[in-house]
Amino acid sequence: MLKVGLTGGIGSGKSTVSKMMAQMGAFIFDADSEARKLLMENTTVQNELISEFGTDILCPDGEIERKKLAKTAFQDEDHQLRLNAIVHPFVSEAFDRAFDRVAAAGEHDLFILDAALIYEAGLDQHMDYVVVVSSTLKHRMERSLKRGTLAREEIIRRMDLQWGDEEKAGLADFVIRNNGTKEQLREQVTEIYKQLV
Repeated sequence: MLKVGLTGGIGSGKSTVSKMMAQMGAFIFDADSEARKLLMENTTVQNELISEFGTDILCPDGEIERKKLAKTAFQDEDHQLRLNAIVHPFVSEAFDRAFDRVAAAGEHDLFILDAALIYEAGLDQHMDYVVVVSSTLKHRMERSLKRGTLAREEIIRRMDLQWGDEEKAGLADFVIRNNGTKEQLREQVTEIYKQLV
């Protein structure tokens, strides 16, 4: 079973591609969902984050508030690196456990790591292939704003903290250009999926 990294900047359409690949039969390991789960359930991660970023990231009930953590962690590259240094090792462990479980079951041809920071975190070294989803800045901004979870300034700050599309595309095994219709996107995804399996 192949390990395939799927990455793309905020608003590129990576999650849509991920869903399409799941429909085609791939197993998807969503790094963001795993990180969210760790924030909710893993006391070691919670304590390390509080120790690193202070009590400003907490709700009145003492739980970590994701919005406050994001505001702190995504203010600059240094803070983002500190967040990743705490969370990434745990996500990597969960990824390895999931891969072993899915490989043993033998029901999927592809195991896809859906993660925004595959290159930034050096995870590309552990993949058989990497697929990059890229899109124009205009499309990325429109999609990100449509979600309604982040203000324009926050979106720009997150874009600045990620590698540029062309930088990632230059390293990728496959590149999906998501600037057209959903049908055009699906055609590209289907073609790449066929090549991988």
